[in-house]
Parts: sequence; structure tokens; C-alpha cells
Amino acid sequence: MTTKSLGLIGIGAFGALAAKHLAPHFDLVLYDAVHDAAPLAQEIGARVGDLQMIGACNIVILAVPLPKFRQVLTDIVPFLKPDTLLLDVASVKIKPIALMLEILPPHISIVGTHPLFGPQSGKNGIAGLNIAVCEVRGNCGNAVASFCSEKLGLKVFQVTPEEHDHEAAYVQGLTHMIAKMLVSLDLPQFKMTTKTYELIDRAVDFVRYDSDELFRTIERENPFVEETKKSFFAAARKLEKKLSEN
Repeated sequence: MTTKSLGLIGIGAFGALAAKHLAPHFDLVLYDAVHDAAPLAQEIGARVGDLQMIGACNIVILAVPLPKFRQVLTDIVPFLKPDTLLLDVASVKIKPIALMLEILPPHISIVGTHPLFGPQSGKNGIAGLNIAVCEVRGNCGNAVASFCSEKLGLKVFQVTPEEHDHEAAYVQGLTHMIAKMLVSLDLPQFKMTTKTYELIDRAVDFVRYDSDELFRTIERENPFVEETKKSFFAAARKLEKKLSEN
């Protein structure tokens, strides 16, 4: 995989992070319909291309918000080569994989991934961080897992889309709900803190600047999150009632 060309669609916050770590291993081509890819490309030694150039690559990665998936997939299909491997990095897996299976022709290999980190948690390096890999079509899952482990130093979990979303409903769905509520309190910087408070504050900082679009994807597009939300808010009400008792 280290000798192949890779086209990256989307250089938002996570796409830009991914590009910096992928550039040493691939002939990297960047495309974004909104952001100017030229400064990042110059910084990391990549090329800027259009969808036709992206489609000519051996590997294509979609790093776009889930609401844009259908349109981006539809736009790129005419340019994909028969032996292309296409991956996504969405925070949920069932829905984007269903869209890829629906829109991409059978000769396109598909692997779903979810890097379980972002620009904040990965700003000091990504070695040792987690990534989920879901083999979907084309038997490329092991190759992707090996690259992530051996070249990027990530801890790889090879799972089904259902297994991923079931765990993510708590791992992300729950933590992002709690973080959003704490952010909304707009707390000042305190001088006298406990270690526990500092750990909570640090955890909130990891997701403080995540986009609302990402938050909506995590909380609305995972079919297992609804049960997580019900359990969480029921527990909150139960605790509130207990605290008000004499």
C-alpha cells in the first residue's frame, strides 16, 4: 500500500490531520469543494486535484460529513477505476457503509474505518490511538488494518459495522452528550481543582471544538444511540429526584 496513489476527499479538521500522516506513505492527491487545498498540499508535499484525478488513484478516502456522502459518492463514481479501494472515516458505520454499497459499483472494494480520535486528541501524535476497521467488500480489510498498525502505529479493532455502532453509542454518544452539556455551562477557569475535575475538563476539551454537524451525526445517525439517550436521561432524572429527597 505504501507505493500507491491515494486521493483524499475533504480536508476539514480531520481530513487535514489525516493528510499529514498519510503523505509520507502515498502519492497523495487532495480535493475539497469548499476549502482551499493548496496551502496544505504545499506544506505536506501533496498534490491538489479534481474528482477525475482523485478517481484515478488506487485508493480513495472520503473525509466528508455524512449528509454529503450520497452526493460525493455519486459525483466520484464515474471516475473510479475497477480496482479502486474506497474507504470512509465517518463516526458511524452502518449508514455510510449502506450508502457505499448502494451507490458504488460491485468492482469497487470498500472498507469502513473510524479513527477514534480527532485533531485535539491526535495533535501530539496518533501512535497508540484506536481505529475501527470494517471490511465490507473486496477482502482489503486485513491490508488496511496492517497499514494502520504497522505504518501509523494505531491500535486496530476489526469489527462489523453493527459491532462498531453498538459500542460507539456509549463510547461516543454518551461522552459527547455529557461534554456538550458541560460546555453549555460556560464554566470559568477555577484555581482550586481536584484531579477528578481536571480529568473531566481535559476530556471535555477533546470535543469542545467539534462541529455541530459531527455531534448530530454521532447522536442521530447511530441506530443504537436512542437507547443510550433514554438510559442516560432516565438515570439523570433518578439522581435529581434522589438529591431532592429529605
